[in-house]
Amino acid sequence: MARANEEFSLAWNALAGGTGTKGWQTIRVTAAGHCPVAAGRCFPDGEEALLVGFPGAALPAGEALPDGTGFRVQRVDPYRDGMLWLALTRNSDGASDVFLTMVSDVVGELDRAANAQRFAHHQFLARVRAWQAFMRTPRGPLSPEAELGLVGELNVLALMLSSGVSISTALDSWKGPLDASQDFQLGTGALEVKSTLSIAGFLARIGTLEQLDDSVLQPLFVVGVRFQMAENGVNLPGTVEMVRQLLSGDPDADRRYNELLFAVGYLPMHADRYTRQFRAVDIRVALVGANFPRLTFGSVPQGVLKAAYDIDLDCVSGARLDLAHALKQLGVI
Repeated sequence: MARANEEFSLAWNALAGGTGTKGWQTIRVTAAGHCPVAAGRCFPDGEEALLVGFPGAALPAGEALPDGTGFRVQRVDPYRDGMLWLALTRNSDGASDVFLTMVSDVVGELDRAANAQRFAHHQFLARVRAWQAFMRTPRGPLSPEAELGLVGELNVLALMLSSGVSISTALDSWKGPLDASQDFQLGTGALEVKSTLSIAGFLARIGTLEQLDDSVLQPLFVVGVRFQMAENGVNLPGTVEMVRQLLSGDPDADRRYNELLFAVGYLPMHADRYTRQFRAVDIRVALVGANFPRLTFGSVPQGVLKAAYDIDLDCVSGARLDLAHALKQLGVI
């Protein structure tokens, strides 16, 4: 969860006038675990900055610090206390509201990882670099289709964890946010998740010729999840937090999970935009084999390079396997 942003905005407003003295003026705010945190301005320029101290940490020699559109990161020494301090500062061309959201998110990431002190500066830099990538191609909330797809993948991720797949294996296997051909790549095989709100039929959209090609990854399973819109359902932010609860408070797992959510385009700043509530009412698991209806590079005429098509899982024989059975075949439980 992002840190409430009022303490930063109030501190920056209090420092806005300056005194004509060059250098840092700061106001301490709530610490993130063992890491002291301050809001500050460095005069004479006076742009807003987040300063975080990392006790006992050191930067590797020559490590490049993020310097992105609208912000920069630099090593600073505002208190001369021998601690590693990093300042995330808004550039003059950066939007104040976006920078405030970024600061709240970055500090929220440190709050979540409060018990992993020796990794805190790595997590700080990783989150800032994620924002750096985001700001190159700013994104709004997920489309309704992408929202549904993410809810489906998160439900399958939760089922995997509940079935006994280790946290590290489950998160490492989740490749959907990274635009891989299949959503989960486990062992020598994979799971491709398809979500639907359809009442009649169980339509699954296949976007590429690689998606159902088991010539590289075997066994390959299609996991179809049917949802209904329901008042007692769970919205996307609730589903995100439901999976987080299954990570057992592991700071490294939580950090990796947040990075994957960021990669797929889910940002806490858009949480209130996801109002639809989903309830899973059916799940289909089918092995992609010789009789499975699909198009691959090996089955289309020479010269066909791309294809997108729909299949109906209701018409697929054997589409009633148990997910645990698939996970056992994949060798992860």
